[in-house]
Amino acid sequence: MFYYLLKYVVLGPLLKLTFRPRISGLEHIPESGAAIVAGNHLSFADHFLMPAVLKRRITFLAKAEYFTGPGLKGRLTAAFFRSAGQIPVDRSGKEAGQAAIREGLGVLSKGELLGIYPEGTRSHDGRLYKGKVGVAVMALRAGVPVIPCAMIGTFEAQPPGKVLPTPHPVTIRFGEPLDFSRYAGMEGEKAILRAVTDEIMYAILSLSEQEYVDRYAAVVKAEETAAKAERQRKFRRLPRR
Repeated sequence: MFYYLLKYVVLGPLLKLTFRPRISGLEHIPESGAAIVAGNHLSFADHFLMPAVLKRRITFLAKAEYFTGPGLKGRLTAAFFRSAGQIPVDRSGKEAGQAAIREGLGVLSKGELLGIYPEGTRSHDGRLYKGKVGVAVMALRAGVPVIPCAMIGTFEAQPPGKVLPTPHPVTIRFGEPLDFSRYAGMEGEKAILRAVTDEIMYAILSLSEQEYVDRYAAVVKAEETAAKAERQRKFRRLPRR
């Protein structure tokens, strides 16, 4: 109930009024049945803009940190995401990937839409990064199509670190469903999973026209953070005149 209240009464109309998103390819979203919508991830606003333009309900796998924040703000944030039908996934530890896959397959088994960002995290610089193979595992195990999606303009509206978005033109593009039934039963083969994931990422790239980086976003961000810390450390050690 709260999901539809947000979508049609509270948040949805506000988002559409603020960003006036231009939408293309909605005909590629099936009217019924399970499917995965795989998109690029540029902004916190992506979680709300995509559901706002879809006729069907879509469930995202959200990072567990959204559900475990301290204080009143943390409790309100957790309540908001739970009420909106989002599923918390712990991204730490060896079992993180398997937990996400189990939760995603549970959504698909009920014939619903599952939203996923194959990059695994938001892009910190607006580029598209290498996808993780969990999306391929779920697509092959569930035997469902994957609809690529590109969010364009949300990075400029709300880049990482910006609390409130600013009005900015946004475009949301949905591509033709990708059918991977030819790989049925092969979800245990690493080369197949990599090929399927790369095909999905290429479809997203074709829609978004971003610069592509063939590395995982989390690794690049960690390297850049470490390099920045090292530069600051060296700067503090410079002799003062």
